[in-house]
Amino acid sequence: MPKNQFINIELTTESLDRYYIRKSIFDALKSTLHEFSGLLLDIGCGKMPYKNYILKNSMVDSYVGLDIDAALNYDNDVKPDFTWNGKVMPFENDSFDCAFGTEVLEHCPEPDVVLKEVFRVLKPEGVFFFTVPFLWNLHEVPNDEYRYTPYALERHLRNSGFEDIEIKATGGWHASMAQMLGLWVRRSPMTERKRKYLSVALKPIISFLIKKDQSSQISFKEGQMITGLYGTAKK
Repeated sequence: MPKNQFINIELTTESLDRYYIRKSIFDALKSTLHEFSGLLLDIGCGKMPYKNYILKNSMVDSYVGLDIDAALNYDNDVKPDFTWNGKVMPFENDSFDCAFGTEVLEHCPEPDVVLKEVFRVLKPEGVFFFTVPFLWNLHEVPNDEYRYTPYALERHLRNSGFEDIEIKATGGWHASMAQMLGLWVRRSPMTERKRKYLSVALKPIISFLIKKDQSSQISFKEGQMITGLYGTAKK
């Protein structure tokens, strides 16, 4: 059985573009698992790569995957439990104990519409976990809408009714350079021979930069560089 590349990803010459973002998202999710329980909603679930891990390592006892009805098909064998039109989720008020959305909000043309729906279907005191990219290439075009600063993201969450908002960076300057080098060497136009040679040459540099990064010490101040954001908000 192949490894889950969202959970067990390794730093190789082929994964230089994806390694840090997937590792940082998974690390952020693990740090929040203690707040998950009961019935969970996965928003923009795709192939639900974290489902089994969450069910085995948290107090969640039921997992529901929701995706937009026009979402890309990432896996013919994994389908969302429900689909929606991006306006109204097919659930009653106060249905879920917790919810999460990883790398989803940047694809929402009207983020407040989505966030207000998340708020509506969460039970009182329910927690919402989220991640968004900041340093990333255009993807799923033309459905790539935003790159959020922590200030804009907090405003959207508050406008949608959420409180107790906590937002952190997934990485700082060193991780940003590592991620940019990885994206450049694996995704920018170049010959495959050049890509192979440069990937081998850059791998130890990227590894060094990732190890040197201290995302836990990042404060949102003038001049700070970040790879992305994650956090929680409560109803």
